[in-house]
Amino acid sequence: MSWPDVTVVDACVRRDGRGGSPTAVTDDDAAATDADRRAVAAAAGTSHAAFLGPGRTPDGGRPVRFFTATAELSGCGHGTVAAQAVRLTRTALGELSDRQHTGGRTFDTVAIRRPAGIEVWFDQGLVALRHPAPDERAAIAAALGLTADDPHPTDAPRIAAPGAPRMLVPVHDRSALLRVRPHLGGLTAACRRYGLLGCFVYVPPVGDRPGAARMFAPAIGVDEDVANANSTGCLAAHLLDTTGAQTVAIEVEQGDTLGRPASVLASARRGPAGITTRVGGLAVVRDGP
Repeated sequence: MSWPDVTVVDACVRRDGRGGSPTAVTDDDAAATDADRRAVAAAAGTSHAAFLGPGRTPDGGRPVRFFTATAELSGCGHGTVAAQAVRLTRTALGELSDRQHTGGRTFDTVAIRRPAGIEVWFDQGLVALRHPAPDERAAIAAALGLTADDPHPTDAPRIAAPGAPRMLVPVHDRSALLRVRPHLGGLTAACRRYGLLGCFVYVPPVGDRPGAARMFAPAIGVDEDVANANSTGCLAAHLLDTTGAQTVAIEVEQGDTLGRPASVLASARRGPAGITTRVGGLAVVRDGP
């Protein structure tokens, strides 16, 4: 089937409006199959597609579903930024506070018109953290092709799960980050073996300097993601957990190796139930593909 009204959004652009992760956004069609939905991203030339459902769920959420060319995702951070930016453009409002329902969870969102685009924030919810088992850590490091000089000297890999788990893998510096050349077949097999969405390889933020990261998720059809907002939220949770602070706010730059510079913001807070996060980014809405 054809989708006549697909909007492409550059999600999580840099502060000057450059780059971002191209994301297709369209209204869902009850007659469509999941195979139809998986075809939309490829047809639009994007890695992900967001489908805006009609009405609201009983708890007040507006349904949004996310697909890559190979699978439906239980959540998508930059896709949420794109979806909420499109919802705001369909109104005359300067700011839209709403609730989104994705992957069985309903959460708060806010979209705000800014001179450079639309700023979107969403509540990521609780992030569970654990240390990987030695075999899990070794398999991922081997699949990523990390050398003895690449790992970060004081930080260690963690598994972070705001829903779908992924491994956060720290490296020494930005040069080490640029050197990462994963064996995609091996990484796919390792991620499927250990139930991981993918691997977020990063250099932590230092002072006022943003962190940097690359996200590899070939197991869900995304060899390298331009911007992975949910993983940036996971990193904020990890940094909060390891520093013992009550709150953490970070910026992480992504996408440079793909020629699509991107930037994601995240904050983490410690509460009675655990660590919760908010994730944000700036979006530029195009007129079409």
